[in-house]
Parts: sequence; structure tokens; C-alpha cells
Amino acid sequence: MSTIDELFGLSGKSALVTGGSRGIGRAIAEAFVRAGARVYICSRNERSCEETAGALSTFGTCIALPSNIATDEGRQQLASKLKARESSLNVLVNNAGAIWTAPLAEYPESGWDKVFDLNVKGSFFLIKELVNLLEAAATPDNPSRIINVGSIDAFRIPPHESYAYPASKAALHQLTRQLAATLAPRHITANVIAPGLYPSKMLAAPSDPEAYRQLLAPIPLKRLASPADMAGAALFLASKAGSYVTAAVIPVDGGLATTL
Repeated sequence: MSTIDELFGLSGKSALVTGGSRGIGRAIAEAFVRAGARVYICSRNERSCEETAGALSTFGTCIALPSNIATDEGRQQLASKLKARESSLNVLVNNAGAIWTAPLAEYPESGWDKVFDLNVKGSFFLIKELVNLLEAAATPDNPSRIINVGSIDAFRIPPHESYAYPASKAALHQLTRQLAATLAPRHITANVIAPGLYPSKMLAAPSDPEAYRQLLAPIPLKRLASPADMAGAALFLASKAGSYVTAAVIPVDGGLATTL
């Protein structure tokens, strides 16, 4: 039987977390750093990326690679920066995401494209850029990992008109399953973490007690997701403990999916 450190530690591993400067990405990046991994984070905002990497470096190794993965140029730049530092990659976390909310009659094509370019296209083509690095780190007993951050909104009709967002996350879930099947012979797993309601730039928790109660009402566990919830799920999938899990979509939603 493996020790706890052997099961959940990431000592000596390399990881890239997109959208790693804040929110869920930052929580995952911090967990990986604390578990012993060399962690690279990327964000469009260079200052925010550098500041977060500096803060997380107090726990271990965290390096900022500012990039915009919604563009082909940005993805190639990110891949080049990473390849200059690493000959292999153990874990890729595709967390960077965008949302656009507007009434149907006013929903712009530019908003739709922005969401899909980042949430689906960006993730897929970044995987394509880095798959050889992932394969270089992979072994049958210890595969490399792709962890895509989806959403519970891929399972339900969200309460707001964010048409492109739930559609993009549903696409990402199915894309992940196909990647899992395609990449299994190369000893690379692919899984999804589907967060529920998480306080972030996309979801501002209301300050009014009654509005907050209504927000929590459909959630069986009656609270929002926390950074530890997101970090724990990612750590499981990235570590030895999750080495036999692939093509899974794991809701981290306090039971919200059970009420749909």
C-alpha cells in the first residue's frame, strides 16, 4: 500500500495551469505547488500572472508564463516558453474560461466566438501543442494527465441567458471523453472537473441574506464551492490516486446535479 504522500504527492512532477492567476485556477495551482510539483501558470494579464506566481512561490516552485490561449499565436508562444524549460509535462489543467450573458435578441456573434475560442478551441489546440510533452512524461503505471475544467451548467439550464457558456462546457465534456479514448494508448488520461456554484468573477455571491439563501436553496449541501473543493478534486486526478481514472466527468457541486 502506498503512503499518503505517494498517493497524493506530486513531487518531481511538472504541471501547467491555464487561467492560474485567480479563482479555481489559482486554487489548483497552489495545491499542486504545495504537493511538490513545478507549476507553471498562464493568464492574459501579465501583471496578475507574475504576482500570483510570486505569491505561490513561497510554497514551492511556481513560474508565470503570461499568454492568451484564445489565439493561435498565444498558444504557440506558451508552448515555446514551456518547451524551453521542460522536456516533458506530467499534468495539463485547462481552466481558462470565459462567459458572455445577454438576452437572445441581443446576443452578439462576437460574444459567442469569444466564449468558444477560449473554452473549447483554446483547450483543444493547446492540448495539440503539448501532447508530445505529455507523452514524454507518461508511463503505463503513471500516465500523464489532462484535466479540463467544465461546468455543472453543461448538465442544466442556467438561470441566466449565457447561451454560449453552457454549450461550450458541454462541448468540452464530450471533447474530453474523445481525447481520453484517443490518448489512452499513449498513456495519457483526460478527465473533467465540473464545478458547481463557485464565488468568482463570473459568480459574485450576493450580499443580501435572502438572495444568498435563494442562491443556495437548490444545493443539497447548502454552501458554495470552496478553493479546497476544487484543489482536492484536481489533486486526486493529478496524483497516483487518480492514475486509473479517465473519461470521467466529476461534478464538484454540493449535490446540485442530483436535483436536476
